[in-house]
Amino acid sequence: MTKPALGYLEVLSLPDFGILCHAKVDTGACSSSLHAEHINVFQRDDQDWVRFHVLFSREKMRIDQICEAQVLARRRIASSNGSRSYRYVISTQVNIAGQQWPIELSLTHRGSMKYPMLLGREAISGRFVVDVEHTYLSK
Repeated sequence: MTKPALGYLEVLSLPDFGILCHAKVDTGACSSSLHAEHINVFQRDDQDWVRFHVLFSREKMRIDQICEAQVLARRRIASSNGSRSYRYVISTQVNIAGQQWPIELSLTHRGSMKYPMLLGREAISGRFVVDVEHTYLSK
């Protein structure tokens, strides 16, 4: 069975949050992450939840969305520069290339990055191949 291809950059949506964004597809990263500011933990039905602000502005992309999600975990995750920090991890639906499925996302400040989201290999494993020579193959 031939799997559809993604480029190293793709447009995807996070329908639970009403977010449409460009993401870097990174098979070198195990997990996926989303830019988040002002992360606040609160209780709902005796469960930990987070409220966070996805505020990201670049040349052709602007996101200004307040989101809420149940906390799955708080994990120590290594960034691309090797530093480790504890991040909140949530689950949400992702929609790309006509497919929708749940993924785990860590919340972190990606304001200095070019894209608000990084889509790691756990999220795409078994669904896609990645062609790093191209971008936006899912259109």
